[in-house]
Amino acid sequence: MTASPQELRRELPDVAATQALAASVAALARAGDGILLEGPLGAGKTEFVRAFLRAASGDPALEVPSPTFTLVQSYDTPRFRAAHFDLWRLGHAGDLAELGWDEARDGVVLVEWPDRLGALRPAGALTVTLSLTGDTARQAVLIGWPDRLERIR
Repeated sequence: MTASPQELRRELPDVAATQALAASVAALARAGDGILLEGPLGAGKTEFVRAFLRAASGDPALEVPSPTFTLVQSYDTPRFRAAHFDLWRLGHAGDLAELGWDEARDGVVLVEWPDRLGALRPAGALTVTLSLTGDTARQAVLIGWPDRLERIR
């Protein structure tokens, strides 16, 4: 169901539904995109990124560790370079320069805990807010990408 041209809501009854949504987003992503993942611990942000990167790379077995301690992991896909940032432990947005933020913006950046970006929050980003609605169920609210949002399955 679509709430508006710039907002899309999806009920995700299980992990497979989260993975399918992430694959749909990956199919529409392009270099220069920011994808910002919001939600509480355990909401499925890392699972979304993992499925996105596996779909974008065409490798369903791609190892995608959480960058909670390294803060960033980079991946080459056939269409773009992707960087997965987990900013949970980031001290200050200014620390992003040391992590290669500017270079990463040439590809696709996937950011968990984007509230820590401050003024570096990418304009035109797709924000994916995940919330728990049951043991395995989630709800996703996607905001942004007005030129592509309606094509997300």
